Amino acid sequence: MTLSDRVLMGPGPCNPYPEATAALGRPMLGHLDPEFIALLDETCDRLRAVFSTANALTFPVSATGSAGMEASIVNFVGPGDTVVVGVNGVFGGRMVDVVQRTGAKAIAVEHEWGQPIDVQRMLDAHPAPAMYGMVHAETSTGVESDIAAMAAHKGDALMLADCVTSLGGVDLRIDEWGIDIAYSGTQKCLGVAPGLAPLTVSPRAVERLIPVPPSWYLDLNMIAKYVTGGGARAYHHTAPISMIMSLHAGLGVVLSEGLDAVRERHQAAGDAVKSGMQDLGFELFAAEGHRLAPLSSIAIPEGRLAALSEADVRTRLLQDYGIEIGGGLGPVAGTVWRIGTMGHTARQRNVTTLLAALADIID
Repeated sequence: MTLSDRVLMGPGPCNPYPEATAALGRPMLGHLDPEFIALLDETCDRLRAVFSTANALTFPVSATGSAGMEASIVNFVGPGDTVVVGVNGVFGGRMVDVVQRTGAKAIAVEHEWGQPIDVQRMLDAHPAPAMYGMVHAETSTGVESDIAAMAAHKGDALMLADCVTSLGGVDLRIDEWGIDIAYSGTQKCLGVAPGLAPLTVSPRAVERLIPVPPSWYLDLNMIAKYVTGGGARAYHHTAPISMIMSLHAGLGVVLSEGLDAVRERHQAAGDAVKSGMQDLGFELFAAEGHRLAPLSSIAIPEGRLAALSEADVRTRLLQDYGIEIGGGLGPVAGTVWRIGTMGHTARQRNVTTLLAALADIID
């Protein structure tokens, strides 16, 4: 089956770093092989560097980012607990859904799409929740919320952060900001294929692990005995060997370039998208001062596309130019585009190509 080589400028996945792709073809090892254990340990060390944390329980969950979200919730809350969740897009809503499935009470603090989470409204929602949950970088709207300010006022509650679209591309300091639990995905700013969910858990949160959570596969009590077990590793499930090799390589690219340099590259590419789209007659959807660098949300003024629909334009971009961008979700479906500049895709050459292709289609 012949597959196309796309320029992936949607909300994810991005184009992976070549080193991450090449690593998928490395010789297979067993999940208890000493060589693989050494590689896994180094991968976890590299994740600590990117998360800016010293948390011992930092590792890639063997599934995509949504499994990271589920592991971050089912291991810490259940019936009798209250969780306050900031909702300003799709992924805050998903967090509410998972909390409710544990039997805990979820208080959804709803915000207008395109706006950041209001910390005071979160604090006013309940006097003493077991957990605050918040999306640092909302992929459905391109909004970055002040997770540090929320964590600073968490009190005795655990602070949970969705960092799927921020890890590696936006300033993130787990320990300094006091974030207890954070999860991400490999397919965004880390420049690796989808398939793993980087997760980090503070010692404070480890003390509150539910002894027998409702998920066997995501039970952190058991998984920790494998990923932090020292010389003797307790088998829980077969690790996705090749994906972890790929993540190891992708993190190596990020750390070799330097976290600051990688974030600056993401910022520059995101800025170029935003200014270029405004030059083409489009508008920025996310609130000023809270616009994500790796993901630009672009509002489409009425009449700007003439007889074309926004879906027509995305289809022509994909078919004629091999460029993928994303459409809007929920209440902004059909009126917003989501343009990602993440991982290996976050380069000026891709932005220039996209803007020229759009100009050719709509002008």
